[in-house]
Amino acid sequence: MADFFSNVKARIVNMMGGREPEAISEGGEKEYVELDTTAAEARGKVVVRPFVMETFEDIKGVVDVLRDGNTIAIVNIRPLKDKDVIELKRAISKLKKTSDAISGDLAGFGDDYIIATPSFAQIYRARMGAASIQAEGQQAATTSTGPQEETF
Repeated sequence: MADFFSNVKARIVNMMGGREPEAISEGGEKEYVELDTTAAEARGKVVVRPFVMETFEDIKGVVDVLRDGNTIAIVNIRPLKDKDVIELKRAISKLKKTSDAISGDLAGFGDDYIIATPSFAQIYRARMGAASIQAEGQQAATTSTGPQEETF
């Protein structure tokens, strides 16, 4: 039974950053223990960080911060795209595998940027708007002779 209580005490000490909890003082008053909250604050902040990919080796920095779990990476792929498209495909493939492994999200933003997020964030993807659907419907109306059905 004493081993059980020492195990519980050891776990409490570990949770409190290595300090033993203070007991009730001899006068019967409770003493309070101050907890260090700086570690929790640092972990709770989200960092949006830009990267420039000039070589395939530059992907390592992006993958490392994604695995840490609190960074959203905005990657400029233009320099590598201009240099070597095959290396770019390898880098994007590695980034996609890492993103899948951490349950993150990955999306292109324009022609020159990729955004990668950890599991807590999701990238918004716009669906086809009503104007696009109407334009497609009008284009289909001019190519066929039957009645047209609009879909919204």
